[in-house]
Amino acid sequence: MRFGKTLRNAVYPPWKGKYIDYTKLKALLRENDVTKNEDDASDSDDDQWTEQDEEAFVQELLNVQLDKVNSFQAETSQQLRERTTACEAKLRPLASTAEGDSPALGEQEKRAIASEVLHELDNITKEVSALEKYSRINFTGFLKAAKKHDRKRGARYRVKPLLQVRLSQLPFNSEDYSPLVHQLSAMYSFVRETLSHDIVQPKEAEPGFGRETYSSFKFWVHSDNVLEVKTHILRRLPVLIYRPGTSKDLDTITEDPTITSLYFDNPQFDLYNQKVARAPEAGSLRLRWTGSLKDKPAIHLEKKIVTDDDESRQVKVQLKDKHIKEFLDGEYRFDKKVHRMEDSENGESAAAEALKSDVDELQSFIKDNDLQPMLRANYTRTAFQIPGDDRIRISLDTNLALIREDALDSERPCRNPGEWHRADLDDADMTYPFNGVRTGEITRFPHALLEIQLRGKAHNTEWVKDLMVSHLVKDAPRFSKFVHGVASLFEDHVNSLPFWLSALEGDIRRDPETAFHEEQERLARRAEEDMAVGSFRGGSGGSPGVRQLVGSSYHHPFSAGSPSTVRRASVTERSAPRPRPSIPAPQRRETEPIPEVETEPVPPTRLESIFRTLGLSPERWLGTESVSLPPGVRHPGVWIKDSGPIRVESKVYLANQRTFIKWLHISILLSSLSLGLYNAAGKHNQVAQVLAVVYTFFAIFAAVWGWFMYERRARLIRQRSGKDLDNMFGPIVVCIGLAVALVLNFVFKYSSVLNQGRNHPLPDVPVLSLPSVSGSSGNSWSNPNQAQQVL
Repeated sequence: MRFGKTLRNAVYPPWKGKYIDYTKLKALLRENDVTKNEDDASDSDDDQWTEQDEEAFVQELLNVQLDKVNSFQAETSQQLRERTTACEAKLRPLASTAEGDSPALGEQEKRAIASEVLHELDNITKEVSALEKYSRINFTGFLKAAKKHDRKRGARYRVKPLLQVRLSQLPFNSEDYSPLVHQLSAMYSFVRETLSHDIVQPKEAEPGFGRETYSSFKFWVHSDNVLEVKTHILRRLPVLIYRPGTSKDLDTITEDPTITSLYFDNPQFDLYNQKVARAPEAGSLRLRWTGSLKDKPAIHLEKKIVTDDDESRQVKVQLKDKHIKEFLDGEYRFDKKVHRMEDSENGESAAAEALKSDVDELQSFIKDNDLQPMLRANYTRTAFQIPGDDRIRISLDTNLALIREDALDSERPCRNPGEWHRADLDDADMTYPFNGVRTGEITRFPHALLEIQLRGKAHNTEWVKDLMVSHLVKDAPRFSKFVHGVASLFEDHVNSLPFWLSALEGDIRRDPETAFHEEQERLARRAEEDMAVGSFRGGSGGSPGVRQLVGSSYHHPFSAGSPSTVRRASVTERSAPRPRPSIPAPQRRETEPIPEVETEPVPPTRLESIFRTLGLSPERWLGTESVSLPPGVRHPGVWIKDSGPIRVESKVYLANQRTFIKWLHISILLSSLSLGLYNAAGKHNQVAQVLAVVYTFFAIFAAVWGWFMYERRARLIRQRSGKDLDNMFGPIVVCIGLAVALVLNFVFKYSSVLNQGRNHPLPDVPVLSLPSVSGSSGNSWSNPNQAQQVL
């Protein structure tokens, strides 16, 4: 289906005029222009495309349409939040009544309020779902329009990179609606209990919490940070060694295994569309094996179904290479194995029935959806896990290559339709980076993929939390290799694209301090949202998602600094006894609320206020900038990094010595200048004498400052402190002082010259008429020296 028709079918009627005007963009692009001579169509069309046409299209796409969509999304999202807040205000008297804090309301009155709020919640929920679909379809529309432009006018103009930059700066394609849905869910439960029982019972723990199921968290890791992430994990978890076959050679160093996943879909990409739209009971199917296919590895056919509560159900069977084609065609059903299990006297009849059920389900799924191999994902996996303890499982996938495996083009298929895989790749045993694959059939993912799976009490593991909120990783919820591969390689066949495509154009690396502040802001927003619905859950505190409350702060594990540099600041704080960043997931343990401790902050001085207004920090100048600690967190005394022997490179000490020598050089120059000025001044030139003393003072200051900073930096280097070694105070004092001294020197000298001119005016000199060469009459001088004497 063409995207224009898809867009028309996806329009939410109340918002009809707020979608991207795809038809207008196509008209500005002149996509339907046709010339009589097909061979010269593109050349003549490009000649007709002018700078004015390009400017009109870019203006309409990047400014008019993008601003219209982004403004409407932001405005609608804000309205939905305000309506949700209004519903909370209406329900709060009912919550207070249930807790006995206020006089009881009448039964009819309570039912009327609850019914009214329930109707409003239905409307809000409907619009939240419509707004998410609105963002997705418009995001796809912008990428489609940019691709059409670049494909038709790409020889001279390219607009997609600019669009990607604009999309990464706008929130309409990246806003997370899960906190709002979380609030709506709490109010829904409260209203239904009110209408059904009129008595609000304490809520149980959130679905999924406390169960022995895994919670999965996905992240991107920049190639520059891969090694640091590995070493951070290796300090706590060992690498899970994969040993194929029955090798007993324990001295052999095993490399990280290469995993291949073969994903299935139909020509309409129904499984892909369901997964992108997060449809209920969305399923996926893949073949998966480890290593090279020539080594006859175990091949698993896996079907995965994601349920409404974000849990998954998996059906899996193991196949041999020679049976895969027959199984996909419905001809192979494990008959021999089933009969053997049924005839066995070991009580395997139940296992045989389960195997037959799995085979029926898989083959029915393949047949009903007309599935065929579409995409191959090849990557190298490093797994971390304690043997025998699967509470924490971490995998790091690198060298991810996504390759087309389809036979959609009958004239030039990527895979032989009679085979279940690409024989050209497996027979040649190609490995990353797959240089033999044709352009357009492969995409290489630029980052590594980190997946953390936690079960039970592992959610409270401190070092895992630290890693998940650090600057080393970028959160990538719901990322899928299958979805990304289809969106990148089959863009012309699908009309819905994932939001994370725009994030790939930028640099995912972050500054540690920036990452720390972003996490603090995120925790504060989540705390406010969770606290708003806490009373509807039968408790006085926030929801189970509240683990780090508003305004708290902690020492980031990846930030620089030592215990000596960390000081407690007077700020408004709410925190648990041992605050740590919370896991970005619904599964968290509820904590008791702690009353706020509010203290009056120390007002800055007038000079400090002026500096901060200009963007300057006196603390940073003086090297006293500190990090605040929340109540209950004590200084550790000695960091782990300071516990070992001191090893500092020689160039660090030599750099400090060179800086000290430079200061001595400046001191010697200033002292030489002052000495020369004082000797040349004489007894009566008081201005020169005073300035010589001033220059002497600055020479002494430069020497003392250089020695002081040398000793201070040497001490910080020995302590391996995280403080900044730069200090602007001394250079600024010397520069400003010398500038003022030079200006005063000029002013005093100029004033002295003016005063001397007024007190001793020049005498009048008579004008003399010298005789001509011819000896004409007039005053004449017999001796030229006489004229010189008179003058």
